[in-house]
Amino acid sequence: MSATQNGASDRRKAEGPGAVKQPRGAEGAIKKVGVIGAGVMGAGIAAHCANAGVPVVLLDIVPGGAERAVQTMLRADPAPFMQRSAARLVTPGNLETDLALLADCDWICEAIVERLDAKQALYAKLEAVRKRGSIVSSNTSTIPLGALVGGAGEGFARDFLITHFFNPPRYMRLLEVVQGPQTRADAVAAITAFADRSLGKTVIPCKDRPGFIANRIGGQWMQSAINNAFAMGLTIEEADALMSRPIGVPKTGVFGLLDLVGIDLMTHVAASMKATLPADDAYVLGLREHPLIMRLIKEGRTGRKGGKGGFYTRSRDASGASVKYAIDLATGEDRPEKKARLESLEQRDLRKLAEHPDRGGQYMRAVLLDLLSYAAALVPEIADSVADVDAAMRLGYNWKWGPFELIDKVGAAWLAEALRADGRPLPPLLAQIGAGSFYRTEAGVLEYYGTDGAYRPVPRAPGVLLLSDIKRRSQPIAKNSGASLWDVGDGVVCLEFHSKMNALDPDILAMIGKAIAMGKKGAFKALVIHNEGENFSVGANIGLALFAANIAAWGEIEGMIEQGQKAMAALRAAPFPVVGAPSGMALGGGCEVLLHCAAVQAHAETYIGLVEVGVGLIPGWGGCTTMLRRWAENPRAPKGPMPPVAKAFEMISTAQVAKSAFEAKEMLILRATDGITMNRDRLLADAKARALAMVEGYAAPEAAKPLRLPGATGRAALSMAVQQQVLMGRATPHDVVVCEHLANTLTGGKKDHTDEITDDEVMELERQSFMALLKTPGTLARVEHMLETGRPLRN
Repeated sequence: MSATQNGASDRRKAEGPGAVKQPRGAEGAIKKVGVIGAGVMGAGIAAHCANAGVPVVLLDIVPGGAERAVQTMLRADPAPFMQRSAARLVTPGNLETDLALLADCDWICEAIVERLDAKQALYAKLEAVRKRGSIVSSNTSTIPLGALVGGAGEGFARDFLITHFFNPPRYMRLLEVVQGPQTRADAVAAITAFADRSLGKTVIPCKDRPGFIANRIGGQWMQSAINNAFAMGLTIEEADALMSRPIGVPKTGVFGLLDLVGIDLMTHVAASMKATLPADDAYVLGLREHPLIMRLIKEGRTGRKGGKGGFYTRSRDASGASVKYAIDLATGEDRPEKKARLESLEQRDLRKLAEHPDRGGQYMRAVLLDLLSYAAALVPEIADSVADVDAAMRLGYNWKWGPFELIDKVGAAWLAEALRADGRPLPPLLAQIGAGSFYRTEAGVLEYYGTDGAYRPVPRAPGVLLLSDIKRRSQPIAKNSGASLWDVGDGVVCLEFHSKMNALDPDILAMIGKAIAMGKKGAFKALVIHNEGENFSVGANIGLALFAANIAAWGEIEGMIEQGQKAMAALRAAPFPVVGAPSGMALGGGCEVLLHCAAVQAHAETYIGLVEVGVGLIPGWGGCTTMLRRWAENPRAPKGPMPPVAKAFEMISTAQVAKSAFEAKEMLILRATDGITMNRDRLLADAKARALAMVEGYAAPEAAKPLRLPGATGRAALSMAVQQQVLMGRATPHDVVVCEHLANTLTGGKKDHTDEITDDEVMELERQSFMALLKTPGTLARVEHMLETGRPLRN
């Protein structure tokens, strides 16, 4: 591909209606990016810059390597690209022949092999082609910045810094930035602003120390967890159960995490740390070479990437069923996985768990003492504040709590006493804080404990508005067990869901009604629907429906459907702007809430879809109706009554979920006019700004014109398509029943293709189909299976 293929024409094609507009200001200084090294990290960084709508040059030393990397990423799951068209913004090339393609790049990010000589040789070549004032950075995680710029000219050193991304670059929100004594401030500002607003990263400034923040602490934690598991005779299931939920770590725990990232990676990181850290550093002192781990690496059992498994493997038993196996740390033999059963795991209080006398409690105590004392000893060596360290661990390793937040959970005084009891040194920062806490809320402001002994506010980037901060300093306008209303300023109110997994229940629906009623009375100018949970909403609370169905309380279910339809209709007809601001999953009823908002400002990582068929149902709160209308009114879609029906049927019957906000636009779940925010921390502020911009002159939308649907002929066509899926083994008998009801709803029920049908009439068909399916044999079993396993039942 030539450089001209990455020009304005291709950029416009790739951007499309859902693209992120390039921002103004410091971040706008970066209009083109070069990435050198098309390995997993380099290619991922290039893809994510393309996600931001920026042209990228991707070069690799291997002939054809960059082209293959782009094609591989287009097939990958999870996908590095937020939409397939973003790949058009990447110009692949060869490092030896296409270096000149970097001449007009504003930022060149190097992500080649972790060898100092190779990096310095590359930098010398870059000096001959890069433009004046361009920024150069390295994605290194092990080589100090001082060494990287050693021997380089002063001009290069001024333009150079380290930008350490985490894998995968699209999904991990942390970017560690290291600047040298000569790095110019405006270069740091430009990278920080671009990474924040365009790439959606939280930028954490780090000291030029080995491993920076996250890998220094995370690596030591993994090492301690593994060493103590071997020493104390734990199973890997027990270790992973303890090193996950109890300390706010993802469910992979530690052995599962190693399988995920690659067991061999740990040995490479350990070797690097040993070579660069002082011999008396706790990380180095804890290094162990476990024969079992070395055997696994030698056998190619390096985890999921190797295809042979690692600590965990899967294989088929005699019946053909998939069975998960776990390796026995004592014998080195594989055995069927077994659930961890320890009394200590029943403890919900972390300190009590660590004080429990069983081996689980002893293990937790040992790992916590290693981890927390090490983290406390590293401030201010690796970072200026405990807040930066905690943020790095939350965003780089997906921990729920950073190490200093964990110290507050167990108590700094408890930790100090435990260290003294074991005869271990007390880090100065821990001795200094005494019985205090590293975080406190003062006058409604979250503060952290500084190394100087003073508390100061946890910093927020300019323009960031967090609901959690608002909640610390105010009381809700209204609240029930499922939702609350918060004043977010300037006449805008935020509706927050806070049920389990933000599943929609009668309390949330009631709060929607209350919010609309208050807005009609002039209590506020605009409403934003937003929360800071892991997911916007996983849909309606099907557990309530299951309970009611099991006792034949059909009237209760009818009432909930009616309540939901009224709530959605109220959102749609509100005489003031209602803006949905989702992040994470917005499924089923959560998707329907967004479909009825006047506008949506979505986080880029929002996964939206109508998935009710997974439990043998169809959308009942207007999802079918709205998707029909979106496709019927799409100017680029084929005309006639059948095309919108076919498209909506395809999406809903197969439970399609958009895997980004960009994909949601392609599927018309989001409109072309809806906005996308790359940085989740900026979502509420962006949604509020959108709502305020809509206030002047806003009026409730007029009633939509009736639709013309294909009726019986359309149902016959859809039935033929479903039967074809049955013949191919892709649809079960129960799927056929669900699809019949869905087809009846989408084609207008008893209406003929010459008849007009209103949205209210289609919603009534939704209600009838939902109730009929709920009473269909097999549906309740599907609902129950989904609640128990989180997966649809396929039979």
